[in-house]
Amino acid sequence: MKEEDIRPKKIFDEYLRLAKIDSENFFRGQISENIDCPACNNEGINAFEKNSFSYKYCENCETIYVSPRPNYESFEKYYSDAPSTKFWASSFYSQTASARREKLWKPKVKIIQSLVKKLNIENPNFIDIGGGYGIFAEEIKRLVGLDVLIIEPSIHLAKEARKRGLQVLNKFLENVSKDEIPDGRNIFVSFELFEHLHNPGVFLDQVYELMRDGDIFIFTTLSGTGVDILGLWSDSKSIHPPHHLNFFNPISIKLLIEKSNLNLLDLTTPGKLDFDILKNNADLIKDRFLKSLIRNSDEKELEIWQDFISKSGYSSHMLVCCQK
Repeated sequence: MKEEDIRPKKIFDEYLRLAKIDSENFFRGQISENIDCPACNNEGINAFEKNSFSYKYCENCETIYVSPRPNYESFEKYYSDAPSTKFWASSFYSQTASARREKLWKPKVKIIQSLVKKLNIENPNFIDIGGGYGIFAEEIKRLVGLDVLIIEPSIHLAKEARKRGLQVLNKFLENVSKDEIPDGRNIFVSFELFEHLHNPGVFLDQVYELMRDGDIFIFTTLSGTGVDILGLWSDSKSIHPPHHLNFFNPISIKLLIEKSNLNLLDLTTPGKLDFDILKNNADLIKDRFLKSLIRNSDEKELEIWQDFISKSGYSSHMLVCCQK
């Protein structure tokens, strides 16, 4: 798999351009609050600025996070109806849905199936938090015939999912009540959402409250110690406010989960794109070793490196499984 397969440069760059404009229109002049590291509460140091947002770096657990952080209401309004979110729901998804289904979602469904089988859970309901366009819901239904409830705050994404007959709660998770969650054993999933959260601790507490004993929560997020993010640092396209506010890592996400009273069952970094991303942005790489590696390695050698960093916990794509 290549980055161009799932994020064609031209359309992704347009999305980032719109997001940059939105960062001014939705967040300029809003009340912001300095926060400590969301994983360990350590006071971070200034790292860099991007799109008028300041990022800090925690020297204790290596989390990267936005601080000062605009208030929750600003983000609620932004994710509900901003032009860049509308573009993501319409133009971006419509042009990449087929490739993302084959390259991203079908493999992801197989990983989830494997985890469910390993945990010996039979016929669960799935609750897809931030389910967006609904491709994961469609694939789970198609492959294993299980029901899926999508929780999606974006008006545009919820509309697209409903068009295809999917069950959607057009709400932020914080506004979902327990009586709206299906009876029986539930598996809560959340893909590429955690890095967007205004308050990850509050989010985990809310998931915990909606879960019943024995329920599972599986989520993916970006790891700030992933080789492409560390190699590109502030020039990484993965670091693009106002969307991505939090970059945990295998060490710091454990600290956060411990505080939420959930039990960590599994944590991997099964990413496939780190070195392809570095290759596509070779002129922006900060580290001399990585710059030399990218310049002098062929495709086969880069595949070896990709496999190594995925297995050793240094891919920027992180998958976490925990249980109540």
